[in-house]
Amino acid sequence: MKAKFIFVTGGVVSSLGKGLTAAALGTLLENRGLKVAIQKFDPYLNVDPGTMNPFQHGEVYVLDDGAETDLDLGHYERFTKCQLTRFNNLTSGQVYKTVLDNERKGLYLGKTVQVIPHVTDEIQKRIRDIAEYTDADVVITEIGGTTGDIEGLPFLEAIREFALEVGSHNACFIHVTLVPFIKAAGELKTKPTQQSVAKLREIGITPQIIVCRCEFPLGKELRQKISLFCNVKYEAVIEERDVEHSIYEVPLMLQREGVDDLVCGFLRIDTPAADMAHWQDILRRLVAPQNRVRIGVVGKYIGLNDAYKSVYEAISHGGIANDTGVEIEKIDAEDIEKHGAAVLLKGLNGILVPGGFGGRGIKGKMAAARYARENDVPYLGLCLGMQVAVIEFAQNVLGFKGAQSFEFDPEPSHPVIALMDEQQRVVEKGGTMRLGAQSIEIAVDSLASKLYGAFLTKERHRHRYEFNHEYQDDFERAGMRLSGTSSNGRLAEIIELKSHPFFIACQFHPEFLSKPNAPHPLFKGFVHAALLHLQTKRPEQR
Repeated sequence: MKAKFIFVTGGVVSSLGKGLTAAALGTLLENRGLKVAIQKFDPYLNVDPGTMNPFQHGEVYVLDDGAETDLDLGHYERFTKCQLTRFNNLTSGQVYKTVLDNERKGLYLGKTVQVIPHVTDEIQKRIRDIAEYTDADVVITEIGGTTGDIEGLPFLEAIREFALEVGSHNACFIHVTLVPFIKAAGELKTKPTQQSVAKLREIGITPQIIVCRCEFPLGKELRQKISLFCNVKYEAVIEERDVEHSIYEVPLMLQREGVDDLVCGFLRIDTPAADMAHWQDILRRLVAPQNRVRIGVVGKYIGLNDAYKSVYEAISHGGIANDTGVEIEKIDAEDIEKHGAAVLLKGLNGILVPGGFGGRGIKGKMAAARYARENDVPYLGLCLGMQVAVIEFAQNVLGFKGAQSFEFDPEPSHPVIALMDEQQRVVEKGGTMRLGAQSIEIAVDSLASKLYGAFLTKERHRHRYEFNHEYQDDFERAGMRLSGTSSNGRLAEIIELKSHPFFIACQFHPEFLSKPNAPHPLFKGFVHAALLHLQTKRPEQR
């Protein structure tokens, strides 16, 4: 194998930003001319996060091949050029399922099946497979969870063995840890980092770089202390402070700390320094934009930021494209049901309703769609956000008072949203929805075609329910156009209102294909419409 390998582990607490650190490092290495592959190992026993509650795990990030994966893979794709597949996310559930299936097939020739070597060998196989499949110069592997967690031990043992096999200059360990600020003492404390690294060294892994997540500057004395007690070079103690404006500051922060130089030195990679001028421009547009707008996101998982992670990022990408700062108002759909749409949505320049499942908050989402429709506020609906727009239009414009989705009403008088034919006999929940990239044909002279600049595209999906084509003529006559369909013409993909400045909704998830340097056309157009809405309002309405 020609590839070099970087392993990113985490200590002290979860949600430290290992995924962002891995993605940012990938950005730097790509801009040094290297081909990078990134993968995530998750220790939980679920086969994938597809059936997990968003409040517990955050969003499910969907890939082109239909894999339901961890949200960190979204960071990988947004920060790098990586084209990810289901092989870029490995869980304990997948590992143990494979090992047990192999045992049942007799592939272990009667041996006693054990964590070492059978489980650890299967984990190492995935590392080799990614290196060979992608032909990458550098493979970055993030280990989920926290060092010391019992479920993560097989993964740590596997990468320890792997590093020993490929040799010291072909593998590098980066440990992301917490340096907390104790308010009562008025100082940062290094002991959690020392303990975390000690735990890692007990396992047999000695990190070459320690990335310290902190709220305040480390200072020379603390860096020296961490260097001494954790057995790393002084310059390999990296300060990674909380970003002030955007996660897209992280690559530049790590570059200033010399992380990519350190990695290339350890791995004996000779490349020129990364040119991050384009990334500087992205950051300038985020920090000092020419314009500002307010966009409301009306959801049912608003309490957890990670539940709509890709949506929030895609909105910011739309802002970058328009040199416009976006203030996102997070609005719980159930609060709209309690207090009314006019109270909570007044003054917004755009309204976005994202995806979701179940009937909770549906009336609030429908009220948001109605408010946007009746008040000419730019509207973007994603997946369920399209379905509620259809239901609201059917009830309040077409006069179909019993219009509803089969998801929320088993016997609606007007099932304008129906269960897909191929889903009728599906019993299992995991990995059984319409998933992944699907071709879409876009109507000529539609808003969608203007935004895309094309009549054919591919988008990622995750749904079971669809627009009921039996009602298409009713909607078209009343002014709601079906402007995008599946390649076979059977499924509605995009709807829009002819008489509205910007009212468009889609059955797919465009947020999964948006990047800061390549914003998705729907989000780019949505923020532009929000800016026009602001500029055309009277001063007292702004």
